[in-house]
Amino acid sequence: MRGGCRLFPLLLLALLRGLCHGGEAAPGAVTCGSDCLNWGSGLRLLPFNSIQTGSGQQSVTGVEASDDANSYWRIRGKTDGSCQRGTPVKCGQAIRLTHVNTGKNLHTHHFPSPLSNNQEVSAFGDDGEGDDLDIWIVQCSGTHWEREDAVRFKHVGTEVFLSITGEQYGHPIRGQREVHGMPTANHHNYWKAMEGVFIKPSMDPAKHDEL
Repeated sequence: MRGGCRLFPLLLLALLRGLCHGGEAAPGAVTCGSDCLNWGSGLRLLPFNSIQTGSGQQSVTGVEASDDANSYWRIRGKTDGSCQRGTPVKCGQAIRLTHVNTGKNLHTHHFPSPLSNNQEVSAFGDDGEGDDLDIWIVQCSGTHWEREDAVRFKHVGTEVFLSITGEQYGHPIRGQREVHGMPTANHHNYWKAMEGVFIKPSMDPAKHDEL
């Protein structure tokens, strides 16, 4: 898989701007199937092979941003075909976030997270196909998920919010932070998609604008 989007928690990025180009139907909107790069300071989501979660699945951690192709995530629909490439993502829409390099989906289920005892978040599935616990609702205030929006991701199956707080792992991933699900909406679960490439609705799927 290629392309994707890095997601940053707003908690550490309140002063950074989202710089991705959106589709014509909603200028500045985050779009389905985007090839999105993020540059700047803060944290990004990273599946980590050497640490398994309590369920035995691949862990997802928050790490300080750098030029690392392993932190790309692709925005996809709840089902194949439900979110066409270049279509602006609507507030309230169900999506999957698929890690580009591994093909695993952002996932959560009823296992405790190892550090905070919140709900474990993992990377699950193969080639973009997992199960119903890979589905998240984009919560935002307008019609579409705009590039400068602070959004939340609410898990459909368990109703927790994708969150990151201050808990840090030790060896072998010292300094990386635990990503988990929290049952309440708060300042720990705001996220932004940062700068990169988005497919426009009027463009051929093989074409794109790049920043």
